[in-house]
Amino acid sequence: MVDYTYTLLIPLIPFVFFLLIGLTGHKMKPIISGLIGTVGLGIAAILSYLTAIRYFWTDHLAETGFKSIKAVEVTWLHLTDKLTINLGVLIDPISVMMLVVITTVSLMVHIYSIGYMKGERGFHRFFAFLSLFSFSMLGLVLATNIFQMYIFWELVGVSSFLLIGFYYEKPSAVAASKKAFIVTRFADLGFLIGILILSFNTGTFDFQLLTSPTGPAITMPGGAAFMGLSVLTWSMIFIFMGGAGKSAMFPLHIWLPDAMEGPTPVSALIHAATMVVAGVYLVARLFPIYALGAPIALNVVAWVGGISSLFAAIIACTQTDIKRVLAYSTMSQIGYMMLALGVSGYGGHDGLGFMASNFHLFTHAMFKALLFLGAGAVIHAVHSNDMKDMGGLRKYLPITHITFLIACITIAGIPPLSGFFSKDEIMVAAWHHNKILFSIEFLVAGLTAFYMFRLYYSIFWGKATHYHHTPHEAPYVMTIPLMVLAFGSVFAGFLPFHALVTSDGMPFEAHIDWSIAIPSVLIGLVGIAIATMLYFKVSVLPDKVAGNFGSFYKWAYHKFYMDEVYLFVTKKIIFRYISEPVAWFDRHVVDATMVGLATTTEKTSHLIKGMQSGRIQQYGYVFVTGAIALVLLFVYLW
Repeated sequence: MVDYTYTLLIPLIPFVFFLLIGLTGHKMKPIISGLIGTVGLGIAAILSYLTAIRYFWTDHLAETGFKSIKAVEVTWLHLTDKLTINLGVLIDPISVMMLVVITTVSLMVHIYSIGYMKGERGFHRFFAFLSLFSFSMLGLVLATNIFQMYIFWELVGVSSFLLIGFYYEKPSAVAASKKAFIVTRFADLGFLIGILILSFNTGTFDFQLLTSPTGPAITMPGGAAFMGLSVLTWSMIFIFMGGAGKSAMFPLHIWLPDAMEGPTPVSALIHAATMVVAGVYLVARLFPIYALGAPIALNVVAWVGGISSLFAAIIACTQTDIKRVLAYSTMSQIGYMMLALGVSGYGGHDGLGFMASNFHLFTHAMFKALLFLGAGAVIHAVHSNDMKDMGGLRKYLPITHITFLIACITIAGIPPLSGFFSKDEIMVAAWHHNKILFSIEFLVAGLTAFYMFRLYYSIFWGKATHYHHTPHEAPYVMTIPLMVLAFGSVFAGFLPFHALVTSDGMPFEAHIDWSIAIPSVLIGLVGIAIATMLYFKVSVLPDKVAGNFGSFYKWAYHKFYMDEVYLFVTKKIIFRYISEPVAWFDRHVVDATMVGLATTTEKTSHLIKGMQSGRIQQYGYVFVTGAIALVLLFVYLW
């Protein structure tokens, strides 16, 4: 057995540095806190790269198919003789891939943040939270069982809450952090219910047992349990609910745009490349159960992904805050990944969608982190998030301009950049499974290219805005991460994912299907062409086009009023018809009963307190009177 016990250090190092910075950072110079956190992530990244090289190439594991390896495992809790909760490290293709993604993006964000957060109050606190998040996310992807994953899942939620609300003096940041926390808690309730149903019926939390084709989950009897669906199907739908919340899938997406209130590096780390893909990773981790034991639940995954992808792409076309455009773009791209999992089979080429989803997860991490960090460099230069305050910045920010353009071309799916290869595999998988879902994603491909180049032209071309201060390029500590991520965006697509990350661990042959790739590239070029026509130069044409869409444009601009719907449901229905009656019952029944008991006790005590006056004469009188009464009663009864 290959020894991977050292991988335990990968999550532990950020945790140690979190404690170090959190407890002693206020005594250090701010730059020292940043350097310590960056060094910690650098070490974790090096160990992750070494693990990936060993696992995929050096140790020749592919010769018999990539298997999962428990590098470390200890028993934490004994629930029953058969059911225990363990903590450990699980090494397999998707966990190794996620190690590379998380540590790479987190390292780039750490380096970038040294420049971006310079002079901010709470500098050391920010880096402590970054390390805590990295530890939480690494612990999540390395979990050996679903309960360990749930523990770190919640810790990721706490880390997100802390980072989104970093500017705690801003009411909008506080509201955004609470919104993200509350919405994802509702989703995580479903996740917990699913875990409990699954573990109760299978007798285990262990991923290796649960995902084995002959394991207790997949071989569970499939009779209908409720509304025509089996127990396993319901458990997997509930588990997906947790993933949909964390990955901001419709209708649990409302927290993601507001989460842009956090510092821009946070958006790059949490809401572009790592935390929001946790839902995709969850479905991928349990994929054999979905594909072999709960195909109806897998269809739910596919349709939620497809609807979310289109819904977010339409909204992104109308937004003017550059970070919100990227937030809805993230939601749309995560929808791509979910759809790819939903249209995948298990084993061999049938598992194309599984491979494509993880492939797109990998490439998306590079170009979306690049887009957010590039947006941060723009905001750093002009001190505004609104596209209306930008224009003509290409001559002021040459490095940011080129790297941002590379990311836009990549997400538009133009060859030979990485986004083309991963998106093409998703389109092929969708075409062979469901033509309607394929049509949705084909339309989304065009919308993606349009809204990204709308963003690009609005920032870097058009009419130069009169800036109060001449914009300037960000320092090298911020532009070097941009260049590294741009390199990844260009070349990540050449990785042979079909030989590395597959549904059953066995490599298979894959090739570009030009009959699908060419139309998808053409629709992307059409989207770019339309954006060029409308936004390359400042004109009234965009307003005219928006006016032609009438109320539909207004609805899209207002995000289809989803926040208003949630407020209506919570305030007008839940609060009025559930919370208020419960509060009334609590005040007038529960509290009143307790107050009544206390009042009765007090009054009774006041009435009888004279019986304990401490006067001997009174006690003697009562004693003699009682004795005479007992004697008379005894004589009478006798």
